[in-house]
Amino acid sequence: MEASVRYVSLDAIRGVAVMGILLANIVAFGLPEAAYFSPLAWGGSGAAEKTAWFLNFVFVEGRFRGLFSFLFGASMLLVIERADAAGENGAALHLRRMFWLFLIGCAHLYLFWWGDILAHYALVGVIALFFCRQGARTLVILSAALLLLSILLNAATAVALFAAAARTTSADVATWNAFASAFGVPPHAESLAQIAAMRGCFGTAAAWRWDHAMSPLTFLPIGGAETLSAMLLGMAALRSGFVLGEWSRYAYRGVAWLCVPVSLLAYALIGWHTLSTGFDQRWVYTGSLVLSEPFRTIGYIGYAALVILLLGLGGAWTMRVAAAGRMAFSNYLGTTLLMDLVFTGWGLGLFGMIGRAWLYAIVPVVWAMMLCWSPAWLARFRHGPLEWVWRSLVHGRSVRARR
Repeated sequence: MEASVRYVSLDAIRGVAVMGILLANIVAFGLPEAAYFSPLAWGGSGAAEKTAWFLNFVFVEGRFRGLFSFLFGASMLLVIERADAAGENGAALHLRRMFWLFLIGCAHLYLFWWGDILAHYALVGVIALFFCRQGARTLVILSAALLLLSILLNAATAVALFAAAARTTSADVATWNAFASAFGVPPHAESLAQIAAMRGCFGTAAAWRWDHAMSPLTFLPIGGAETLSAMLLGMAALRSGFVLGEWSRYAYRGVAWLCVPVSLLAYALIGWHTLSTGFDQRWVYTGSLVLSEPFRTIGYIGYAALVILLLGLGGAWTMRVAAAGRMAFSNYLGTTLLMDLVFTGWGLGLFGMIGRAWLYAIVPVVWAMMLCWSPAWLARFRHGPLEWVWRSLVHGRSVRARR
């Protein structure tokens, strides 16, 4: 896409999303997997760590991942429609893009980080293609239906977890222990095994991911409905002009003032309840994946409106954030490489050594790097480095790189 036909609002929202998602993921980069949801799992459980968890839960949890999915839907529709308008086959182009994204995502998942989302997006993106001819209203209705489906599926899982709490049968014990590994306090030996693997050589860490990371095909029926809901809502936001900055400032203010406070208040209440239960894994799961799910959608819509409102301030910072958004693919994967250098054995080997509260001190440093290198790179090149690789793979040739 040429700079002259890019939408600054879409790039800026994407820039905020790729920066914000690091706030959500920093714990998953630096601590054992279960610590993502519960401070009791690893990384300290004192007042500072619980406060860090609470603030992250209220302001970050789920919203930036949802925003990323939302923008993925908007961007995929934009690419398809522009290809069709240029006389190309937009659907075929999209499927080639998803094919290569899936392979890149799998490499990211198994070689570098267990929390990859790209392979999942590629699979859901193929499904989303079937809805790309629908109007904005239909897309919103379908999105709401999928969100409800996701809530009901997660609620059914929560009911099973509550039922297994008594652990009166071997099946109940197995269910309870499986949830403890992700949402509670896993066996100490299990956490130590992951720490040893992450601090080991590249091959040792990759072998652990191969054995323990959830495959994209397994995750698809678990998280696919919510992701597809966000993508379809993003497609509707493109059709309606919402993410393109085409609504009035009055409308954006209304959306921001309604959605952001409602989402923050709901998350604060859910987070407070989770704290009050002592991070009981039943309520960790229910709070994170059931009760908060509708407010996650409300929240990322409000955040998108807020970003567009702030675009009115203009200035160099706006363009830096937009540049980070134009290079979101490179910044997302580049962040993983940088975090691997900090935490894994082929880098500094600090995995599991930094407490939860102190991990967040790393985030502003990475943000500063994104905001500096992204505009500098784009001043010389048409695309980010990994965007260029992806485009070249999709087109089967080396696309033009320099301006």
